[in-house]
Amino acid sequence: MKPRLRAQILTSRFLPVLVFPVRLRTALLFSGRNSFLSFKWLLSSREFANYTYDLKPRNREHLAWFVSSVTGATIAEMKEYFSEIDSDVEFQNYIKARLAMHRRGGEIDKNPFLGRRIGWYAIVRATKPKILVETGTEKGMGSLVLAKAAAKNDNQAIVYTLDIEPSSGLMIGPEYDGRVVRLIGDSVMNLSTLEKIDFFIHDSDHSAEHELAEFEAILPRLTNRAICLSDNSHVTTVLSKWSETHGRQFYFFKEEPLDHWYPGAGIGVSLPSAN
Repeated sequence: MKPRLRAQILTSRFLPVLVFPVRLRTALLFSGRNSFLSFKWLLSSREFANYTYDLKPRNREHLAWFVSSVTGATIAEMKEYFSEIDSDVEFQNYIKARLAMHRRGGEIDKNPFLGRRIGWYAIVRATKPKILVETGTEKGMGSLVLAKAAAKNDNQAIVYTLDIEPSSGLMIGPEYDGRVVRLIGDSVMNLSTLEKIDFFIHDSDHSAEHELAEFEAILPRLTNRAICLSDNSHVTTVLSKWSETHGRQFYFFKEEPLDHWYPGAGIGVSLPSAN
C-alpha cells in the first residue's frame, strides 16, 4: 500500500469500517487456532485438571534467564540444570511406572512433561535448600521434581509435602521414603509444626484467603535466605503484596505451553531483600 493511500485511510472517518475485515481475520485466526488445539486435546488427552505440557522453546529460554536473575546463578548453569532434568530417563520412567500401576494413573497423559516445574528444579539446584516445603501434593509430580533436585544437592535435604486428601501423592513410591515426608491435613495447621523452612511453594487451595494464611503461617519459620514460591501468582496478587508488606522482593514468570489450549500458569517468587 502506497504511503499516501495509507495516510488517507488512517485519517478517514470511515476507518472503523475499512479495517473491520482486518480485525475480523485476526480474531478468527486466533480463535480458530485455540479451537483446533482444544478439539485436539479433547480427543488425545485424558487430563481434566493440573494439565501437563512442554513449554515453547522461547519460553524455556526466558525461564532460564528468569531463574538466573532470581538465584544469581549463571545462565549457563540454568541451561545445564534444565538439560539435567530433561535427560533424566530414569526419572521419566519412574513417573511412567508409577502412573501405570495406579488406578488414577489415567488422569495424566503418558509423557511426563514438567512445564514450569523445570523452573522449580533449577531454583532448588541453584540455591541448595535443606528443608523444602510444598503445599498441595495432589498426584505428587511437583514433590518428585523437588526431591530429585534436593537429592542432587544434598543427601540430607528433606521435602515436606502437605495435602488435605489422604489419596494424594500417588506418584511418590517407597523409594522416596526419608526424602519426601507426606503430611495429611489442613496445610496451615501442619505448617505450624515445622521448625524452619529454606524453600516454600504454595500450590494448594488457591483462594486468596488460604494462600495468604499459608504465607503468614510460614513467616516466623523462614530462614534468612528462604525463597518462597506461589503457583497461583498468575491469579492473585497475594505473594506480591505479602512481599511488599514484609520487605521482600517479588518476581514473576508467565509460562507459554507448547501446542496446548491452556494459556499457562506462572511462577511467583519472593526473596529476602538485598538491603
